[in-house]
Amino acid sequence: MSSVDQLIARTLGIAEARVTDEVEYQSIKEWDSLGHVSLMVALEKAYGVPIDDELTLSLRTVSAIREFAAGTTPQQGPAAPDDRAAVHRGLEGVVFDRTGITHIDGVAGVLEYRGYSIHDLAAHASFEEVAHLMIDGELPDAASLERFSKELHAARALPGPVLDLARSLAHAHPVEALRTCVSALAAFGQRRVDGSDETYEQARETGITLLGQIPMIVAAHHAFRNGREPLMPAEDTSYAEAVLTALLGESPTPAAVQFINRGLIVHADHSSNASAFVARVATGCRAGMTASLTAAVAAFGGSVHGGAAERVMTLLDQVGSPERAEAYVAELQGRGEPVMGFGHRVYRTEDPRVRHLRATVVALSEECGDTSGLETLDAVAAAMSPYSRHGVAANVDLYAGLAYRLLGLPDDLAVPLFVIGRTAGWVAQVLEQQSNNVLIRPLLSYTGPHARPFTKGNR
Repeated sequence: MSSVDQLIARTLGIAEARVTDEVEYQSIKEWDSLGHVSLMVALEKAYGVPIDDELTLSLRTVSAIREFAAGTTPQQGPAAPDDRAAVHRGLEGVVFDRTGITHIDGVAGVLEYRGYSIHDLAAHASFEEVAHLMIDGELPDAASLERFSKELHAARALPGPVLDLARSLAHAHPVEALRTCVSALAAFGQRRVDGSDETYEQARETGITLLGQIPMIVAAHHAFRNGREPLMPAEDTSYAEAVLTALLGESPTPAAVQFINRGLIVHADHSSNASAFVARVATGCRAGMTASLTAAVAAFGGSVHGGAAERVMTLLDQVGSPERAEAYVAELQGRGEPVMGFGHRVYRTEDPRVRHLRATVVALSEECGDTSGLETLDAVAAAMSPYSRHGVAANVDLYAGLAYRLLGLPDDLAVPLFVIGRTAGWVAQVLEQQSNNVLIRPLLSYTGPHARPFTKGNR
């Protein structure tokens, strides 16, 4: 009879060369739930051995199946879930998939996009280059960058009904308006494709379109609530300059453009954060690119995710001056309350993105002739220094909101501006998920009552 590798390859419909020890259940799209059942049936027929539920759970890797075929009892796989199963609240420490997009070392304070240090990218790259790196996997050469930039320029125009919707939501918080308008874009695309029929190429095209349109939604809504019509940036402007021109309604200064460019880069992705995970869950359900990003925007607006950026400005107002920083920190610590802009779920040292945002805030403060906000935040950071040794250091939110104020933008735009940069990462994560898709379906440990009798009329 044929070898077990041939059996695996034939049953899953893959080349035999792909059957390696690294391949396991759900590590490739062909080995999904149905593929696993088909594989168990094929093994039963080939070896004449009944495969029960326990053995089915054990035979989840190529190496285990090879051991089984060789007559060796495979190492026991994960036990069937029961009420005694370990519970990982918030999925803390659970690795649910592999990625080639973003690497984080929270202990060492390392952040890399596809192998490139955030420090090199923030100092030397344009956002267009980083977005290309995120979505297409490599930094672009001159010709690729020109093509990619043209794709982004061509995607800026918003459908008339979406502009009307943004106008009707002028009273709403910018995040609420953005989420609603992103969702509406799905109804006005060039093609109507549900997630199950969306090819990789179509998903990428939609992702590029969203990357071009999302900043225009933010800018249009901001214009409407300020009683003016949206301004469409000139075609030859960079992505960062276009974003800021559309928001301000006028040409920005070079220092302002530099800040926005750096801000977009450092916000572009952060591995499996809550919004990226939500986008992957939606993609696992084959919801499509626009639906997945709508879900991501909804999650990102939460007060303990992207919404924290807006709350840092409350801190600045409450502290008021550098002299008040130590007392403010002591007061919050005495009440057991967190100091906004400090601490991170991943980093145990300074967030590596902070230095780049602070550097541009220094430049903006000097340009505006007002360093009071910077001095106050620096004083708070100094007051928090004893806690940094215990992993509560400055995070990416600390200086971003102040920069937006220095640009003349309201505090409630902090989250939408964060979203504009993060869109590149969401698109990349959706494409990566789609390339080897699987339904993400964790379990809950039931702790309620059992076998309760039903009596008609119970209240």
